[in-house]
Amino acid sequence: MKALTWHGRRDVRVDDVPDPRIEQPTDAIIRVTSSGLCGSDLHLYEVLGPFLDAGDVLGHEPMGIVEEVGAEVGHIRPGDRVVIPFNISCGHCFMCDHGLQTQCETTQVREEGMGAALFGYTRLYGQVPGGQAEYLRVPQAQYGPIKVPQGPDDDRFLFLSDVLPTAWQAVQYAEIPDGGSVAVIGLGPIGEMATRIAQHLGAGQVIGLDLVPERLARSGAHGVHTIDVSAVDSVPEAVRELSNGRGPDAVIDAVGMEAHGAPGGKLAHTLAGLMPDAITRKVMETAGVDRLSAFSTAVEIVRRGGTISLSGVYGGTADPLNMLQIFDKQLTLRMGQANVKRWIDDILPLLTGPDDPLGVEGFATHHVPLTEAPAAYETFQKKEDGAFKVVFKP
Repeated sequence: MKALTWHGRRDVRVDDVPDPRIEQPTDAIIRVTSSGLCGSDLHLYEVLGPFLDAGDVLGHEPMGIVEEVGAEVGHIRPGDRVVIPFNISCGHCFMCDHGLQTQCETTQVREEGMGAALFGYTRLYGQVPGGQAEYLRVPQAQYGPIKVPQGPDDDRFLFLSDVLPTAWQAVQYAEIPDGGSVAVIGLGPIGEMATRIAQHLGAGQVIGLDLVPERLARSGAHGVHTIDVSAVDSVPEAVRELSNGRGPDAVIDAVGMEAHGAPGGKLAHTLAGLMPDAITRKVMETAGVDRLSAFSTAVEIVRRGGTISLSGVYGGTADPLNMLQIFDKQLTLRMGQANVKRWIDDILPLLTGPDDPLGVEGFATHHVPLTEAPAAYETFQKKEDGAFKVVFKP
C-alpha cells in the first residue's frame, strides 16, 4: 500500500509499504478514506527525529471503512464506517473505567515511561504505524473505533479522531462558569474549535489571541473578540480591558511547545516580547521563549481564582514554572492529551443531526491526495496558501 513515511528532518515521503494484517484477535483493518494533518505532526517533521526511525508511518487522525476484524471484535464489522481515535485504549482497565483513556493500562508505553500508545507518533508512544496511508491496522478495535452513519461527507465526522475531543476537553477542563469568559491563546485548529465549542456551551465572552490575520478573521467571523498580539503593547492589559479589568474566568492554552517555523512558535516568541520583563527573563534563562511563553501568558492574564486549561503539547522536564504567581493567584490547572472516547457521547449528537452547530463541514481548508502529502506538510508548516487544516484523501 501507499503510506506517508518519515525519513528525516523535513523529509517525509510516500512509499510502498507492506499491507497491514490482523495480528491479534482484537485488531481490525480499515481502508482509510480521509486522514487529517495535525499541528502535532509538525513536531515529527521538525524536532522529534531522535524518537523516529526511517520508514515510520505517520498520521493519527484517520477514518474509513472496516475491511476485516479479529475474532474478539464484535461491535463493528466489514463495511462499517468508522472514525479512529488518535489514542489506543482498551476500554476495560482502571484508567479507561475512569475516563482516562490516554492513560490506558493495557497500552501504556511503560518502557518509555509514557501513557497510552498513539497512532503514528514515535517510540515514546509505541511506534504504532499511523493513518496517513491507504490502510490501517487498528489495535484494541473491540473498543476504539467510533461507528458513524453512512451518507454525509467524511468532514462531518473526521474530526472526532482528535480535533473535536481535544477542543471539547480543553473547554470542559477550563470550567467556564455559565455565561462566563474565556480567553483562547492560539487560534489554530484546536484553539479555533475550542472557541466554537465554548460559544456553543454558553460562554458569555470568548476572546481569541493570535497574530495570523487569516486565523483572527476566521474566529472573528463567528463572534470571537480577537486580539492581534503583534499589534498591542501589552497582551495582559488588552485582555483585561475586555474582561472587567480582572481577566477572564478561564484561559485555554492551545499553543504549547510548537514546532520551529510554525505560526505557534512565532506566536510564542511574540507573546514573550509582550510579557512583563520579570516573567520573560526566567523563561528565556532556562527554556527559551518558544517553550513556556504561552503558558506564562495564560498565568498572567487569567483572573485570580481562575482556571487554566492546557491542550497544547508540552515536553521536557526542565521548564520553569512561575509557582509564586500560580499559588498567589490561587489558580486551577487542568491538562493532558484528550481522552477521546470519554467525550464522544457528548459530541456525536451534534454531528448526526440536520444542523452543523460547530461548523465541521467547512473546517478544513485543503483536501489533497495522499501522493501530495510531502508538499502539503511543507505548505502547512509555512502556512502558505491559507493552509489551516489539511485532509489527505488516500
